[in-house]
Amino acid sequence: MFRKNLTIFMLVGILTTITVTSTYLMSASAYKPGDSAAKYNCFMADANGTNNLTAEGDLIPCEFDTGDHAWMLTSSALVLVMTPAGLAIFYAGLSRQKNAVNTLHMVFLTTGLVAVQFALWGYSLAFGPDAGGYGFIGTLDWAGLNDVVHDAPSLVYATTIPHGTFMVFQMMFAIITPALIVASVAERMKFSAFIIFVILWSTFVYDFAAHWTWSISATDNYGMNAGYSGFGWTGAFGSLDFAGGTVIHITSGWAGLVVALMLGRRIGYGKIPMEPHNITLVVLGAALLWFGWFGFNAGSAGAAATNASSAFVATQIATGMAVVTWSLLSWAHTGRASTVGAASGAVAGLVAITPAAGFVSPMSSIVIGIIASVACYAAVMFKNSRKWDDALDTWGVHGIGGLAGALCTGLFAEKRFTSWGDDGLVFGNPAQLYENAVGAFAAIAWAMGITAIIIKVMDKVWPGGIRVTPKEEEIGLDLTQHGERAYVSE
Repeated sequence: MFRKNLTIFMLVGILTTITVTSTYLMSASAYKPGDSAAKYNCFMADANGTNNLTAEGDLIPCEFDTGDHAWMLTSSALVLVMTPAGLAIFYAGLSRQKNAVNTLHMVFLTTGLVAVQFALWGYSLAFGPDAGGYGFIGTLDWAGLNDVVHDAPSLVYATTIPHGTFMVFQMMFAIITPALIVASVAERMKFSAFIIFVILWSTFVYDFAAHWTWSISATDNYGMNAGYSGFGWTGAFGSLDFAGGTVIHITSGWAGLVVALMLGRRIGYGKIPMEPHNITLVVLGAALLWFGWFGFNAGSAGAAATNASSAFVATQIATGMAVVTWSLLSWAHTGRASTVGAASGAVAGLVAITPAAGFVSPMSSIVIGIIASVACYAAVMFKNSRKWDDALDTWGVHGIGGLAGALCTGLFAEKRFTSWGDDGLVFGNPAQLYENAVGAFAAIAWAMGITAIIIKVMDKVWPGGIRVTPKEEEIGLDLTQHGERAYVSE
């Protein structure tokens, strides 16, 4: 038994050692002018830029806005609810009964895996100082959350809240993104392989895309690169993504399509019924996602600001319109109004409004809700006709919904809602559509290419490949991977 679990014991030991060491290396709560934390965080200074000091010679952190801080902590909790509660329950309900626990477990475990990955190196790669001044990926200067302090704001990120609060808000985004891919691997990927896939994918796909789109650097990249633009390359190009349509939904959705095609169809796909086993869970999960999404979108304002309000309103209206549109589409297409379809429509609307939320008017959000449902419904129908076994529709809803939302942002954005945004094509700026298209298709290409490499290499080196055996698939992954059942009646 000891030898069987030796690898697990070693892994826990390594992670514990890294964590303890990182904690030891982090700056203390009192900062001196020469500390590295002073380079990355905001401390009070006079008109000449000279730091104000306490009687003991310590730096004085810049003041926080308590309202902004409270809202961002609340938003962080709302976004967290979306993954181990909303998404896990939604996907579990959509899966077959014999795979419900496995689907639930993969989403739930991703919440823990990415929390650790993001703290150890993910946040530094995604939001840390730029490596080389090219806007492509961050350095490891903030690995282990070194210099990401709890009692001073960042110099450049959400400057009215502690740097640590901004970090934990972004952690919740990093958590949900690979969890979305569970829909594509459901019912046929080895649980052990999925664990490694999540860590690799988060590092080489998500962290890069987040840095391209959302990273911001202080002057000359904290003094490292003269003339640096200050933004990731797609951000500098002008691509707008308020809350993650490109970074989160496009990357996960198109990566999910790659994984689904490379894994192959489930046994019996297209020949035997593979219906959702519990529609009640589907609706409950969708409702929790809808609830948490207000933190997702309105929280991306980074403050309790006016564009948090406009993002909140746009999110609700677009989602409501998407629910109605999908229901009408499925009713007209099949002759029945589908409950699962209504829930899928809600998610499609949430996905599509995400990149646009803080940039568009309520009336524009109605149009985006309609476009989202039409595009995603058509994508799901197309996928079915091609017999692509994207089991729970990551690509059709998140991949296509994210792309539709990114392009709609280029159409309907208005600078009056968010000062750092711009007007879209409909409001006299056709360049914005082009800039958003470049950002979206760059993310698609990167996500698909890197995901294909990860899956190909893993399948070669993993004992027996990364897919479960036909016998295990027939029995169900709940029993073969976890020794548990979703429902026990006796």
